Amino acid sequence: MKTIIVNAVLVFSTLVSAAQPYPVGHTTLTFNDPSRTGGFGSGGGPGRQIQSEIYYPGTSAGEDVPVEIGNFPIIVFGHGFLMAWDAYENLWETLVPNGYIVVFPRTEGGISPNHGDFGKDLALCVSEMQLEGANSGSMFFNHVMSASAIMGHSMGGGATILAAAFNPSIQTIVGLAPAETNPSAIDSSAVVSVPALILSGSADGVTPPSDHHIPIYNGLNATCKYFVSVTGGAHCYFANANFNCDLGEATASTGITVTRGEQQTIMNDYVIKWLDYQLKSDITAKTAFDALLVSDTRITYMENCATATLIEGKESIAKVFPNPTSNWITVELKYPQQPPILITNILGEIITEITMQGTQATINTSSWPSGTYILKTQGKTEKILKI
Repeated sequence: MKTIIVNAVLVFSTLVSAAQPYPVGHTTLTFNDPSRTGGFGSGGGPGRQIQSEIYYPGTSAGEDVPVEIGNFPIIVFGHGFLMAWDAYENLWETLVPNGYIVVFPRTEGGISPNHGDFGKDLALCVSEMQLEGANSGSMFFNHVMSASAIMGHSMGGGATILAAAFNPSIQTIVGLAPAETNPSAIDSSAVVSVPALILSGSADGVTPPSDHHIPIYNGLNATCKYFVSVTGGAHCYFANANFNCDLGEATASTGITVTRGEQQTIMNDYVIKWLDYQLKSDITAKTAFDALLVSDTRITYMENCATATLIEGKESIAKVFPNPTSNWITVELKYPQQPPILITNILGEIITEITMQGTQATINTSSWPSGTYILKTQGKTEKILKI
C-alpha cells in the first residue's frame, strides 16, 4: 500500500495571477521617519524624508497605472556609492515581470553618505510597504505579500546587512558585491540569521572580495547562505553603465573577462531562482538553483545551507487530506480559483492538472511512482506530497 505523507511548506499570501511576464508600472512615494532628520525628497511628513521609486507589476506599462490583480513580494534595493536608482533598470526590468514589487530609496546619494541611516531607510521601506498593502487608500492595497527581501549593490549591499539587523521581519537578503560600511557590515553580519545570497565578481578591484564580500559572507549567522563568484566578473557590471562607478572600476579592476551583459545574465540566473524559493516558496526553483551551482562553469561558489524543516505557512490557501492516506488525496481551497491546480515532480515536470469546479477535488494517485510531488495553486508551491 502506498502512503502519501503531506508536509506543508512556508507559504505566504499568494493570490497572484498566473499570467506573466507582467508589464512594469512605476510610481513615486515618500516615506518618513519622525525619529530622524534629513533624507531626500519631501511630502512624507515630519522627520526624515525617504523618497522612493517603486516599480511594480501593472495592468499595463506606465506611470501610476493600476497594480495587476494579485499579491506580490517586496524587494527593497539599496544603490551603490554615488549611484542613482536608475542605474539599476536592468534589475527592475527583470524582477517586476517575474512578479515582484521593487522599491528604490533615493537617500544617501551624496559624496559623504551615512551608511547607518541608509540601512535604517532600507529597513523602514519594508515596513512602510507592508502598511501600504493594508491601507485601503493606497494603490498597493491588497497587493502586497507578507514576504519581503532587502537587496543592494556595493554600498547598498553593505547597508543591506545593516538593514537586516534593523528589521528581522524580512525573509532573505541578497548582496551584490557588498562593501564594508561604517558602522561595519562585517561586524553586523554576525546578527543576521535570515537566508542570504552574496554575489561577487572575481576581478572586482573596487571592493576586493577578500576584503569585503568574503568577510561579510563568512560573518553571516544564517542557517542557509551562498557565495557565488562570477569568474572574471566586475564590480559595476551588476548595474547598467554608470559614469561614477565605471570610472572607479577603470582605475581599480584588472582581469575582467566577461561583458556586462554576461555578468547580468549570470546574476539573473541565480537571483530569480533564489527569490522565487525564498519569497514564493517555489521548491522547484531551489532545486534548479542547486543544480545550476554544481554544473555552472561560469562561477565558483561556497555554501553553508542546513536542510530546513518544512512547516505550514499561516496564509496557505490549500488543504490536502487525509494524512496519512493511500491511493487518493482530496484538495480543498479556501476559495475558488480559475487557473488549474498543478501537481509536479521535484524537477518541475507537470504530473497532472486539476481544473476545480468549486473548492474541492479528489485525485487518484494509485498509479504514481513513489517519490516527492509538489502541489501548486496560482503558480505557487502549497504542499509537498511524498508517495
